[in-house]
Amino acid sequence: MNKKTTDTREKILSSAEQLIYQNGIHATGMDLLVKTSGVARKSIYRYFATKDDVAAAALNERDERWMHWFRTESDKGDTPQDRILNMFTVLRSWFESEGFRGCAFINTAGEVGDPDDPVRQIAKLHKQKLLDYTLELTEQLNIEQPAALARQLLILMEGAITMSYVMGDCSAADSAQDVAKLLLEQASS
Repeated sequence: MNKKTTDTREKILSSAEQLIYQNGIHATGMDLLVKTSGVARKSIYRYFATKDDVAAAALNERDERWMHWFRTESDKGDTPQDRILNMFTVLRSWFESEGFRGCAFINTAGEVGDPDDPVRQIAKLHKQKLLDYTLELTEQLNIEQPAALARQLLILMEGAITMSYVMGDCSAADSAQDVAKLLLEQASS
């Protein structure tokens, strides 16, 4: 692809991602995407066959970018335990960021009833990547059941995300981190 093609596609995806995150998939129509992106409808259809294709591509882009950011920030801890606890510090910084509207993957999956819908599959893949990263860290702890601990930590993260968004309580990340410390102590004893 040439630069103009890439720029146009990125403009479409960036606008779609922003609109979907703020308003949801169903409220993000093609007219709004055309208006927001400044890209003609005909040009959008040159890159994507349907609105659902645009949504799926935008969510895939968000997944890649979010996971890279989350891993990079969490990996700033010195030890596996520090990196695990740092995940909650990173979440809190996200909760406090301007425009935080919860997890785009939970939000969009909630709009789609069919578990085989591409949007639900992308959400499932995103959560699997988060679990895989958490498992990668728990396996470095030299504990008896790293997979069980990774699942517990994922539930804490997801709960913190939901509580922060629904209740407007950024300290949910701190509470989840406190529970994570207890789980780490228990797993190490």
